[in-house]
Order: sequence, then C-alpha cells, then structure tokens
Amino acid sequence: MSHALLPPRLRSLSPVLPVVAVVALLALPVSPGGEGGAGPADALSALVVLFCAVRLLRQRRRPLSRTAAVVLGLPVAGLALAAMGAGSAGAGVAGLGRYLQIFVIVPAAVLLLIRGRPDFRLLAWSFVGLAGWQGTVGVHQFVTGTGASYQGEDIRAVGTFGPQDVMGMATVVSFGLVCAVGLSLGQGTVRQRTVAGLSALALLAPLALSFSRGAWIATGVACSAQLVLAGLRRALKAAAVAAALGVVLVGGFGVGSAMLQERVGSITQVADAPDQSVTDRYTMWAAALGMWREQPVTGVGLKGFPEHRDAHASLALSAGSDTAGAGSGFVRQPLLSPHNMYLLVLGEQGLVGLLALAGSWLALLGCALHGLFRVRRLGSPGLDCALVACGLLIWQLTDFLYADIGGPSTVLTAICLGLAAWWALAAPGTPEEAPSR
Repeated sequence: MSHALLPPRLRSLSPVLPVVAVVALLALPVSPGGEGGAGPADALSALVVLFCAVRLLRQRRRPLSRTAAVVLGLPVAGLALAAMGAGSAGAGVAGLGRYLQIFVIVPAAVLLLIRGRPDFRLLAWSFVGLAGWQGTVGVHQFVTGTGASYQGEDIRAVGTFGPQDVMGMATVVSFGLVCAVGLSLGQGTVRQRTVAGLSALALLAPLALSFSRGAWIATGVACSAQLVLAGLRRALKAAAVAAALGVVLVGGFGVGSAMLQERVGSITQVADAPDQSVTDRYTMWAAALGMWREQPVTGVGLKGFPEHRDAHASLALSAGSDTAGAGSGFVRQPLLSPHNMYLLVLGEQGLVGLLALAGSWLALLGCALHGLFRVRRLGSPGLDCALVACGLLIWQLTDFLYADIGGPSTVLTAICLGLAAWWALAAPGTPEEAPSR
C-alpha cells in the first residue's frame, strides 16, 4: 500500500511517534540487580530502525544526503578496525553493534523520521515529559529516604533506574532541562515558552538531588551556551532567575544544603584531597592512556578495556564501587570503563577511532551552529529547535569528559544525536509545516 492510499488520519500521524515510544519506555522501572546493559528501549529502537527502512522503501526516496551520509558514517571505519582487533570475535561483534546502534544507525533513523520542526518539537517535549516523571520519582526518593545510598543514607535521587545506573536519572533530567531551556528561548507562543521555562526551573531540584557532578557541569555548560546563543540580554535575565532560585532552594528551604555544598566543593578537590571515586577515575584514565601508548593507531580492540585494565592501572584503583538502596541490596560493581568516552575510545580504538568519532560529533556541532546563526541572521522560525539541538550536543560532548556509554539511558544519546543531526544536516530552510519527504 502506497503512502497516498493510506487514510488521511493515518497519513497525519507523525512518523516520530515510534521514537517517542522509545523515550516513554524509559519511564518504566529497571529490574533490580540488572547489569545496566541494553534493555527494552534498545530493543524498541531496533524496531524503529526497521520501521524507518520499510518507510524508505515504500516512498522510494533517497535515504540521506551525501553530507549526512559522510558525517554520520564517519565512525564506521574506526569501529571496523577496532572490532577486528578485539580480544575475541564475540566481543568485537557485540561492541561493533552497540557503537553502530548509538552513533550511526539510530541517529540516522531519527533524522529520517523527522519531517519538520513540529516533529522535532514533539520529540523535545517527550524528553521534558520523561525528565519530569523521573525527576518527580527522584525528589520523592530524597524526601522519603528511599533513594540510592549516599554517604550512608538512602537519599540519592535515581528515579526508576535504580542504584546500578545512578547516572540514568541525572542524564534524563539533564536532557529534559536542556530541551526545556531551548524551547523557552524560541519563538513559540507565550504559553509554550512559559511552560517550558517553568519546566526547566522545576527540573533543577531533581538534578541537584542526583548528586551527579558530571551532569551538573555538563548542564551548566550547555544551558549557558544556549543562553549566550539566544542573546546576551536573555542570558543575564535567566542567570539572575537561576541564581535566585538556587538561593531559595538551597538557602531558604535547606534542600540538602550541607550535602550539596560538600558535593559541589568536591569538584575542585582533584589534587589535594580527592575522594575515592575521583582517585579511581583518574587511575582508570591513566590506564586508558597506557593502552593507547601500547597500541596508538587502532587501540586494544572493542570491549578490551576490562581485560587490559589491571595491566595498566596503579594500586590506587579500588576493587569496585558500592551500590545499595532504591529497592536493591548491597552490590559491589566492578570498574569496567574509564568513565571518559574520549579516553575509552582512545584506549580501545586508538587515534583512528577517536578522530573518526570525535570528527563526526564536531562536524555535527559545526553544522548545527551554522544553522543557528543562519536562523538568527534571517529572523526565520526554528530558533528553539536550533537551541535544543546545539544544547544537547554541547551537553553530550561535555558529559563525555566524565562519562561513557552504558546503561538503559544510553539509547537517549542516540536519539539526541538524531535530533542534532536533523537540525545540522536537514533542517535549515525547511518550512514550518512538516513536508512529505
């Protein structure tokens, strides 16, 4: 059946609804004791890719422009080399599949399923909605003492992700906050911008209660960049509002003020008196650099960091991190990654892999910024989409300094890259109404 023969109601349905379903699926609780790997949302993302492929075949249209194919396909060469150098064929295939899913295939599918700015905004609002739900669960965990263990108390907000993925809620809330800030600074209706602005302010509380230093830094950098890109006057006004809200939340109501101050202060304690988590992270960073020095061009192979870690790590590395609370018992989790995406890629894929992946991300950012400046110069619609796309990219590239892929929320990284890819490679010049592509 061709697209033209479908009933009008079916034709009007947005093709990004399956992607929205992937986002919505992350609102469900993660089973306690899970390993934190691929989950139901990843399985549904595979069906989204299949849906996109079928849709392209029915419409008989060119999948990607030449520029989009080059930018999104750039990481494939480095990944293929690293997969061939993996310790085992199974590890190579598994690693290759995961990287292609997150950085190539799903982003390309999201790009192709977005028909115009309305579809883009629908996805952005779905991020805000998921962040609101996870943030509400997280605040409830802090208030009732049912969160993950933190300094001997079950108060860390982790949402439905559990203590095995303490970064899951922080990542979701950060994405939602960045989307809300971008939507509030655009040219939408007063009601839409007001709701988006209030949503962004509301998400500050669960982000703070996640006690995630990396998420705080990445969100601060991304939102500051969005405000500057939207205009200096707006940046100053928003900074004043955020500062006032921070004083009210932390100073006035005492929302975890002592622990938050200690956690914020620990960000700068990287040399004098770092805590064990910081020591472990620096030790694993050094181990990743050691692997790169051993195999500088192609690395030690995909999934090779755990196997080579002990040969390059110092005795300062602890046996693992302790997790408990939020419905789970005490678990000792091994440290199987350096918690730095750039160093993980450098150690496992070498310079070839890092240049390919980072080159793809920087090309996306450059094209996205070019589209944003074009929209501002011409005064055309789409500033909100541009700010969301650039904000998500900046957040992800900053967060990769302190984190890497892993856990159920990782599929959101792929969707974020797809949103950014649409704006960077397909959006400028498209009409407000979704075109038939």
